[in-house]
Amino acid sequence: MPTLPTTGEILPAPIPTMAPDPEALNQAFESFALAAGSLEASYGQLQAELARLRHELEVKNRDLQQSLAANESMRAWLSRTLQGLPCGVLVADSKLQLRLANPEARRLLAIDQKSTLRNFTPVPESLQKLLVDIIFSGPGAERIWPLEGGEGERLIAITCAVLPEPTSERGDFVFILRDVTEQRRLERERESARRLQALGEMTTVLAHEIRNPLASLELFAGLITDATREQLDVSQWCVHLQAGLRALSATVNNVLQFHTQAPPQRVPVNVEKLLDDTLEFLQPLALQRGMAIRLMKPSHTDEGIWVQGDAHRLQQVFFNLAINAFRAMSSGGILTVRVRRGQLEGTNLGARIDFEDQGGGIAPENLQRVFSAGFTTTPGSPGLGLAVSKRVVEQHGGTLRVKSAPHHGSTFTMVFPS
Repeated sequence: MPTLPTTGEILPAPIPTMAPDPEALNQAFESFALAAGSLEASYGQLQAELARLRHELEVKNRDLQQSLAANESMRAWLSRTLQGLPCGVLVADSKLQLRLANPEARRLLAIDQKSTLRNFTPVPESLQKLLVDIIFSGPGAERIWPLEGGEGERLIAITCAVLPEPTSERGDFVFILRDVTEQRRLERERESARRLQALGEMTTVLAHEIRNPLASLELFAGLITDATREQLDVSQWCVHLQAGLRALSATVNNVLQFHTQAPPQRVPVNVEKLLDDTLEFLQPLALQRGMAIRLMKPSHTDEGIWVQGDAHRLQQVFFNLAINAFRAMSSGGILTVRVRRGQLEGTNLGARIDFEDQGGGIAPENLQRVFSAGFTTTPGSPGLGLAVSKRVVEQHGGTLRVKSAPHHGSTFTMVFPS
């Protein structure tokens, strides 16, 4: 019998005991095993997926690093290219504030190479109007900006391109700057040379056309002079006629010789005899102006003074120097022509010839210019005589020099090798 409590506490009711059902127990174990297996399989799949994702992330990171390195390399290459461009490159925003300027652009615009473009340095005010005009003229438009500098005016050619941005209606503007000063100078020189060549060709043709009738006029003027020697008034008219014709002949010959590149035909020439003939031919010009010519020759040279030369071209030099002297002198002046052998600065000479006038002399600032083609102080003169004379003398291996002082006349000296 069960023992009863003596103190009045309540004892728990006894739990009835049942014998375990082996079949149910097996089913429970099987369910637990299936759940554990499923959980273990899911955990394995999760680990595999995590490993795959980790691998993909590593690949993505590696690709990103390679892309960043490639972008940095490209950025550095583009920067070096931009820095080394021979033209200036400016990048400005829609308000024409600078965002970038390469070294050449900084040089052209006189921007400090070491300064930064922080806060978007504004474009120089003198450029803004021109840049706006270029922008509204459309792609490819070019404008020339004259820029004053320490070395004089420079010409800067400017073109524009637009960099569109998806996030804005108008992107940045790229301006290309090129210094075209030298290019424009060469273009002007080529155009001037082309025009001078065309003018020279036309002038040569005209000179040839004039020379033939001029020779006929000179012949008939000589015949008229001989036929009217007893008529003083007519004889004076003939002197003026001959003087004008011979001056015109000298000008025509200067034009022809200036534009003729053929070398002189050099043969032995008796300089004394050539001077005699030339100065006699020039007498009408001297008489017309009230001047005289004096020829001074050595008295002990029976055989004469000879040089290798082209008599026609040398005579043209004598014409030019004599006419130049007549223009420099006033009425009553004397042109003294001296011919002799000797030495000049230690060089053996075949001949030395001086043309000495009594004119007003040459201003010091003009001494270096008198032999330049086109330079003249005489209104109406083409300024070719001395340039042609210098060229002809040098073609003969000689030199032509001038010595002059204001109010003391001028002396032109020719020296020829033996």
